[in-house]
Amino acid sequence: MWTRLSQNSYTMSSRRTVLSADLKERHVNMMAFSACIGFGLFLQSGKIIYIAGPGLAIIAITLASSVMWSVVACLGEMTALFPVQGPLFEFPGRFIDEAVGYATGWITWFAWVVILSAEILAVAQLWKFRFDPDYLKKVGYPDPELGWSTEHYSPAVWVFLFLILIGLINLLPVRQYGQLEYIFGVIKICFISLLIAFNVIISATQRVPVPNGNHFWTWNKPWGFSSNSLVVHPSHDADPGITLRGEQGHFLALWTAISACMFSFVGFETVGITAAENKDLEKHETIKLASKKLNLRITILYILGTFVGGLNVPYDDENLVNIQINSVRAGQNSIFVLAAVRNHLRVWPSIFNGFFIFSATTSGINSLYNSSRILHALASIPEAWPLWAQNTRRRLERTTARGVPLGTVTVSWLVGFMAFLAVKPFPSVVLGRITSNAVVSELICYCVICLSYIQFYHRIKAAADDHTLENRSAYNRDDKQYPYRTHGQLFRAYYGFIFCLLLITFNNWRAFVHPFSMPDFIASYIGIAAFFALIAAYKIRSDGWNPLKWQRNASMQIQRPPPKVVVPGRRRGHLFFPNPKAPIWDEENFKALVAFIWCWLK
Repeated sequence: MWTRLSQNSYTMSSRRTVLSADLKERHVNMMAFSACIGFGLFLQSGKIIYIAGPGLAIIAITLASSVMWSVVACLGEMTALFPVQGPLFEFPGRFIDEAVGYATGWITWFAWVVILSAEILAVAQLWKFRFDPDYLKKVGYPDPELGWSTEHYSPAVWVFLFLILIGLINLLPVRQYGQLEYIFGVIKICFISLLIAFNVIISATQRVPVPNGNHFWTWNKPWGFSSNSLVVHPSHDADPGITLRGEQGHFLALWTAISACMFSFVGFETVGITAAENKDLEKHETIKLASKKLNLRITILYILGTFVGGLNVPYDDENLVNIQINSVRAGQNSIFVLAAVRNHLRVWPSIFNGFFIFSATTSGINSLYNSSRILHALASIPEAWPLWAQNTRRRLERTTARGVPLGTVTVSWLVGFMAFLAVKPFPSVVLGRITSNAVVSELICYCVICLSYIQFYHRIKAAADDHTLENRSAYNRDDKQYPYRTHGQLFRAYYGFIFCLLLITFNNWRAFVHPFSMPDFIASYIGIAAFFALIAAYKIRSDGWNPLKWQRNASMQIQRPPPKVVVPGRRRGHLFFPNPKAPIWDEENFKALVAFIWCWLK
């Protein structure tokens, strides 16, 4: 598979088809971080607390982040050793089956354009910022009204304007694009850190009376560590329908919360997608550092953000209850906005909602980047396309003189026009179904990545023991020049595979509980059918109609491209004291300590 990729992507002919390797480690760091921080943390955290309660919500985020850690380490190690274009489908095609690789590429590309649409839909929703006056009166807010005057504007206006903005930014050369994403990422980290501090201060000062006068009042009766019940199909009707309580309700609430968390974590694979545009991988160890930094930042910020938000807003707040499980609402349903409103703070709710719009927009910018790069990698492989589409494939393969794949950016952007679904009567429900579909497609990709890593692990282990290979030390995971290794990674690959498989199968278990919702069922499971249909189509083309004659076609190639090894010497991200017998305040030792801290902070 890589042979075809190299022949088509990296051979210069009368047209330019290569991307520009201009991204530095700090660019990749913030691009991946910005992709993960869209509207998920700000709008989904309240939903998670409503579903599971403040304590179980933290457990749900921790478990979801453990899956992310497992998958990103699998992808990171393979990409660090073989920085190929399109690693999300290249490695499955190489180590599992070519048909599986192509199918993974197509559903992942579609998932990212769906996420682009979801982010823009969320932006259109966020402009409908308006609190119910009865709610403001109930919580004692000093003003009778709170909202923006933009709520009556057509959502199509915001969709059109922000689609244009996102498209224009993605036409920038990748170096300038990376610089812009770096700025966006720094702003997001600073804002989220301040948001966490803001909620800690509110909880500590308790500007309004709370039950029992306890700082953990939302964790105590009549609320508690977990929610008292789980409404299977929440609605605004007088009859809530089926309600689950006890241990069964707690378990299913936890599982539902984990499924809701997964959308918030989608985006960490950006680290791998940028591999073809990374600069000097051996020297800067970009894949290793970006993967580890992303894991730490996302996990810590999500856990702390949800924890402090849950200290100030009970899980049965009216604006949280109004969030249906399969819908995404506006800023007045954010737990952070509600914390400010319940504490009678002016201005801050509008500032928070404005930042949520900025965050969703920048995440949409990254979604278009990811989808365009995946499609460009697919365009480099003739076998991934039907015969009648080869001319289109060649056009999509071309890049500008600055390395921008203009054709794939345009096609992905046009598919993003699905965001005009915001003009439908119930855009929040449409948005929920779109995100469900994207999450399932991404989970399929994560499953396949973990399975690919298991095959990869055994293949390079055999190569490291093969004395006939001249460069066998490059495949030795215990060698100091091996680019990226994590402890217990094989176990984590199995863990990630099994967990993602369970999430795919039971991501919307509520669809099987009366009353049955066909739209919700289709949104949650059509991605699985599409994945296997694509595999079958490729197998029919290569092996014929008889499934009994279908054969596995995996090259298990580890020679092309040659494996990357890091520059000999001190590894970045490791603390090394030049004078181990001298005290830490020794000049050389102190410089090493500062360099180590700066490496992980920048």
